[in-house]
This record gives sequence, C-alpha cells and structure tokens, in this order.
Amino acid sequence: MDKVKKLLRDSSKARWTALLIVSFVMFAAYLASDVYSPLKTILEENNGWTSTEYGYFGAAQSVFNVFLGMLIFSGLLLDKKGIRLTGSLGCLLMVLGFALKYYAVAYIPSSDAESVSLFSWTMKKQVFWASFGFAVFGTGCEMAGISISKAIVKWFSGKELALAMAVQLSIARLGSGVALIFSPMISERLNNVTTTVMIGLVLMIIGLLGFFVYCLQDKKLDKQLKAQALEEGVKEESSFSMKDVKSIISNPGFWIISVLCLIFYAAVSPFFKFTSDLMVNKFNDVTPFYSGIFPSLIPFGCILFSPLFGAIYDKWGKGTRLMIIGALAITVVHVGFGLPGVHQIWVAVILLLLLGLGYAMLPAALWPSLAKIMPQKQYGTAIALAFFIQNIGLMLVPMAIGWVLDKYCVLSSFAGGTVSYPDNIKYDYTLPQIIFAAMGVCAIILSFALRRLDRKKGYGLDKEKKD
Repeated sequence: MDKVKKLLRDSSKARWTALLIVSFVMFAAYLASDVYSPLKTILEENNGWTSTEYGYFGAAQSVFNVFLGMLIFSGLLLDKKGIRLTGSLGCLLMVLGFALKYYAVAYIPSSDAESVSLFSWTMKKQVFWASFGFAVFGTGCEMAGISISKAIVKWFSGKELALAMAVQLSIARLGSGVALIFSPMISERLNNVTTTVMIGLVLMIIGLLGFFVYCLQDKKLDKQLKAQALEEGVKEESSFSMKDVKSIISNPGFWIISVLCLIFYAAVSPFFKFTSDLMVNKFNDVTPFYSGIFPSLIPFGCILFSPLFGAIYDKWGKGTRLMIIGALAITVVHVGFGLPGVHQIWVAVILLLLLGLGYAMLPAALWPSLAKIMPQKQYGTAIALAFFIQNIGLMLVPMAIGWVLDKYCVLSSFAGGTVSYPDNIKYDYTLPQIIFAAMGVCAIILSFALRRLDRKKGYGLDKEKKD
C-alpha cells in the first residue's frame, strides 16, 4: 500500500495560511472587545455612565465564564467534540453578544431613568443590556480563543509553535490597537459611540465567515491524520475523559501558570479600559479625542515584539526568564504611572511602550509553556481551566478599580456633588496604580516559582530547541 502523501500541515504555506485565517478571527474579536476601552470619558459625558457602572460593564465580559463555568464547559467540549464545533459556536456567540451591545447603545436611550437590579447591583437599563451583551460576547470570545489555541498546537506542534502563537497574538492585538486609536476619534467626531460599535459588529461577522473557511482546511487535515494512522497501524489516541481533569489539576506547573496568567492579565488587560481616562485626568494636554492613541502603544508593542520573543523561545528556550523580565517590566510601568510627579507626556509614552514590551514577552513564553507541560489531548481543557482562572481576575479587577475611583479618587466635581453626569469629575489614579503594581510584584514571584519548578520537574521550559 502506498504511503499517505505529505500531511497538509507539513506544508509551510498551508499551516501559515491556516494561522492567518484564525488570527483574523481573533483580530476581529480583540477589536470588538476593546472598542469600548477608550470610551470611558465619552460614555460618562454623553451617556451619563459612572466609573462604577463602567467597571461593571468591563467586568461583564467574564461573568458567564466565571459564575456559569462556561469556560470549563468550553474546554470539555473542545476536547470531546473538536476545534470546528467549539470554535464555530464561539464565533456565533461573539456575533450575538456584540449585536446586543450595539442594540443597547443604539436603541436604548441613555436618558432612560429605568434601572435594572441583578443581585446587589443596580444599573441603568442601557448599561445592563450592554453588559449582558458583553457577557455573551465574552463567553464566545474565550470559547473561540481556546479553540484557536488548540488549532495552532495541532498545526504547529514540533514546528514553529511559539512563533506561531506569538504571531497570532500580534495580529489579535493589532485589533486592540486599531480600536484604541480610532474608537474615540470616531465617537468624538460623531458625538456618539454607535458608529464605532457597528464597525466592530461588521468585522465580527467577517471573522465568523473566516472561521468557517478554516474549518474546511481543518477537516482535510483530520482526514489525512486518520488515513495516516490506519496505514501505519497506529492506534488512535484515547479520547479525553474526566480522569484527565484530575491529572490536570494535580499538576503543579499548571497551577503556577494559571495563577500567573490571572495576576499578569489582571495587571494589564483591565488597565486598557482605564488608560484613556488616566491620560485625560493625569496629563492636562490630553483630550478625549486623542486619548486612545496612548493605550494603543501597548498592543503595538506586542505586534512588534511578540514574534521576536516567540522565535527566541523556539530556538533558545529561556521561557521562565522571558516571564520574569516581562513581569518586572509591567511592575515598573505601574509604579511609574503611580508617581505623583509624573505629568510629562513623553514619560507616559515611554512607560506604555515598556508595558507593550512586557505584554509581549510574558505571554510569548506562557502559552507555549502550557503546551509543553500538558499532553495535547488534555490541552483544550487545560487552557480552558487556565482561562477560567484568568477570567476571575478580568471580572473582579475592573469592578474594583471603578469602585475605588468613585469611592476614594474623586478630586473634584461640579456643584451639587452628584456623579450622575460626571462631565467635570477629575480622578487621582495613584491608588489604582498601586493595586496594579502589587499584582506585577506577585507575577514576578510566580515566574521565579515556575523557574524553580521547571528545574525540579524537567518540563524543559528553558531548554534550547534541538534540530
């Protein structure tokens, strides 16, 4: 019997084409996720949102993933049913959730005094439905994200895995950069946020169609893998079982990476949502129109450096060293922004570029390290559990920062003392920056702990790649 021809993933052109397709999906997802991030000041001025309400909205992205365990369900579904079904469902949920966010800001009047109560939280009707849409979107985004991560492992395992993951991160964060720069400009120019949100919705629909194209390629690869296994008499890898969950959660490397993921992303991603407002409040020459340019420096730093650090990890290892330096960089940045005497825009630019460097460095080593620690059949559930833990921080930290700003950091407001329409409120961001810096210190400690565990267990996170 003739041997099966070369696998589709053995073709450099085929696997990099597959990577570009799924990367565009995440580009659209990140753009949609961050399209509101630089709009805090505009939402306060035009829609009457408070910092606390904005914090609730920012936290909503992770609510279903945490409280309903949707990420755990997604991981189990991914390992049981595969990339195509899980990823398609995730993309559909993203489109549905983002459409609901658009409906909230476009068709529910900001002047509507009716409020909605959920447990102990009371929000304006517009804020509630925008937050609910963000929660649905967040469920789909993480579901698609873990599917695409497993797809990259499937296509690039034994090849340029760290580089491929880094390239995907770079393209995704290009979406964040585009959203951060242009979202406030469009919204300020048109005096509303609806047009910006509509652009995000259109891109999400294109991303959904793009994932369907990827599914065609993935199906071809699966047929080849089954045919190859039959020819070579190789038994198909046993399917995932619940025993594998016990194996995952008993792995100390998994726990260090997961908690590091929680701390690191909680120190960076929620900061995106407040950076524009921080710039307007701390630097007198910054207006809302241009405020989105500054946080955009963070993802653009990732775009430039993530592939470089991924290539370094592929060739020379040094995974835990990259994590330590990345965690140190974000700590220095948050300390810098918290210093009361820092009001020069050029200093802010340097700090944000440094944050982009750290944001590129640590994740470029973090996710390939998880792939080294976990068997491929367990990877979907492992990364889903890691994302679940990460989402706890992504949910709680924006809520905490928004509450801290309203409770302890108001410098001045218009006569009457109310914060219903806080167009003249000024905030002192020192305390929030102390909170972010403390998380950076914890990330440094965890990176050193992973380095020590790697030496003990022999995961190979710092080993040079052998040709």
